[in-house]
Amino acid sequence: MSELIIYTDGSSRGNPGPGGFGVILMYGNKRKELSQGFRLTTNNRMELLAVITALEALTKKNIPVKIFTDSQYVVNSVEKKWLDNWIRTDFKGGKKNKDLWLRYANIARHFSIKFYWVKGHANNPFNNRCDELATFAADGKDLLVDEGYESENL
Repeated sequence: MSELIIYTDGSSRGNPGPGGFGVILMYGNKRKELSQGFRLTTNNRMELLAVITALEALTKKNIPVKIFTDSQYVVNSVEKKWLDNWIRTDFKGGKKNKDLWLRYANIARHFSIKFYWVKGHANNPFNNRCDELATFAADGKDLLVDEGYESENL
């Protein structure tokens, strides 16, 4: 059985500013790309939303998933169990992105996920492609509203 590999990246033109994410899903010889842009958001939200969108796009559950991202925020929050503590304390102390982290936790329980950090803007063609998708989406027209961000910050 082939393993499922996901590459993700998020982008924000200004922080906050227009933003977007890019995703590549790879399973065997199949490959799918996803991206979306938002009118006002942050880089960390787009990094996290890329992972969430990738997982929500999967039709098979309970499978091992390898996720490659250049976001140390995402990798460390999950791999170092920071997220577990944030959930246990209801994000006490003003931890950001509660809406997205709870959405991630809800979908992630259906998979066996291992995160891998990759250096951004380096020589990884999949990460570079995700960056292209994310920045193109951020620069696009008809950007969506990041309701979680805007409802808390505007």
